[in-house]
Amino acid sequence: MNGGDGGDVATAPAGPPPPLEWKFSQVFGERTAGEEVQEVDIISAIEFDKTGDHLATGDRGGRVVLFERTDTKEHIGSRRELERMDYPVSRHPEFRYKTEFQSHEPEFDYLKSLEIEEKINKIRWCQSPNGALFLLSTNDKTIKFWKVQEKKVKKLSDMTIDPPRAVGNGSVASSSVSSSPKQCLANGSNADRSFNCLSNDLSFPPGGISSLRLPVVVTSNETSLVARCRRVYAHAHDYHINSISNNSDGETFISADDLRINLWNLEISNQSFNIVDVKPTNMEDLTEVITSAEFHPTHCNTLAYSSSKGSIRLIDLRQSALCDSHSKLFEEQEAPGSRSFFTEIIASISDIKFSKDGRYILSRDYMTLKLWDINMDSGPVSTFQVHEYLRPKLCDLYENDSIFDKFECCLSGDGLRVATGSYSNLFRVFGCAAGTTEATTLEASKNPMRQVQTPSRPSRSLSSSITRVVRRGSESPGVDANGNSFDFTTKLLHLAWHPTENSIACAAANSLYMYYA
Repeated sequence: MNGGDGGDVATAPAGPPPPLEWKFSQVFGERTAGEEVQEVDIISAIEFDKTGDHLATGDRGGRVVLFERTDTKEHIGSRRELERMDYPVSRHPEFRYKTEFQSHEPEFDYLKSLEIEEKINKIRWCQSPNGALFLLSTNDKTIKFWKVQEKKVKKLSDMTIDPPRAVGNGSVASSSVSSSPKQCLANGSNADRSFNCLSNDLSFPPGGISSLRLPVVVTSNETSLVARCRRVYAHAHDYHINSISNNSDGETFISADDLRINLWNLEISNQSFNIVDVKPTNMEDLTEVITSAEFHPTHCNTLAYSSSKGSIRLIDLRQSALCDSHSKLFEEQEAPGSRSFFTEIIASISDIKFSKDGRYILSRDYMTLKLWDINMDSGPVSTFQVHEYLRPKLCDLYENDSIFDKFECCLSGDGLRVATGSYSNLFRVFGCAAGTTEATTLEASKNPMRQVQTPSRPSRSLSSSITRVVRRGSESPGVDANGNSFDFTTKLLHLAWHPTENSIACAAANSLYMYYA
């Protein structure tokens, strides 16, 4: 897969790139052994901004936490410039905590007698016209537009009271008492009238004060980060919001729930346009729902959305105001005789992502990752088996509801690799360049490579005129052939790939792990 605009696949004379060796970088919110995780602290969304210098996470408690990269600030010039100079770039990617704010609070819909939890479903960064940071966050019903910027701290100065007697907020410290031994009367005056005592905590020198200096507010050199909610986009979705996506025009975004996709203008919070509506006249005729939606990274008129039946539809906003018909449909035909009770459940797509150049779409269903070429709708160009060894356990997974877990997926900035999560806090990285067999299994811990086994040889199937590669990861890391000791309670649902470097951030419960290669 090539990241060029033309989309032509160039054959590299050196062959496929070698597999990456992943190293631990950082962890935020690491748990100690036996520590109980609070439900509200579990991370539910991760997103890098376009530069990769900022990272945002959202949790089930409705908080958004921002991190900023620190190692790039110590070096002059961009990574690309250093590469042109043949300068060895061996920096260790480092982020630090920047700030956090409460994005959503729990609500109650009295009309529907429905509790709306504060959990952050998605975070998306917006374009920054100035030094401030802008982002969208959403829970099940309400989207908010946030501005985070540094503001200089304002302080009081030129106080009449001596500095040692004044506290930070300008009031007088309670320990300040009159130095005179003379007693004050009940009405506040002194017996010999030599000076007035206004209170037990404040005294003026004999003879009074020659001049009264009023407090003056001055701007100091200290700064503090302030998060302010600029707009609230509410009351537009009857069902739970599963996706938000920014348009490349920098002015609009979409929000999607189970049955509808709405188009918003960032500047207008009280109006949206319904562009996709799959709700049937009779709800008994409902056969599929929308599971994920995303704008094309460069074409502002194109977006894709996935369904619970395993299909992806590409729509063109120029065709009509209500995009009932799609311009392209991507779905894989069922192999004859393979249908079972679980077929439709595991075919449901939980996440889709465009590649950086917009040529490919990556989709994640329960068992596989699929890579689609938007110019070829006959089937996926590559299929990666994430945890095929769970297939005999589908009945157990259905009983404990794990089969409905929604795993996210991501692509590298150069388009050469894809990644997604699994159970036991494992995640997989697959190479998708022509001829590669890279299939790495990593654990979200300080020793990510300890679970790695030799990837099995990819199997090829000539099910159509196109040769599709089916690649399996390390199929049973630390478990028996049936996966009996597999831990379904620890699942790695959320991860994000740095837009320009081989660096991955992933969430294991309340801990944020970062790796680089």
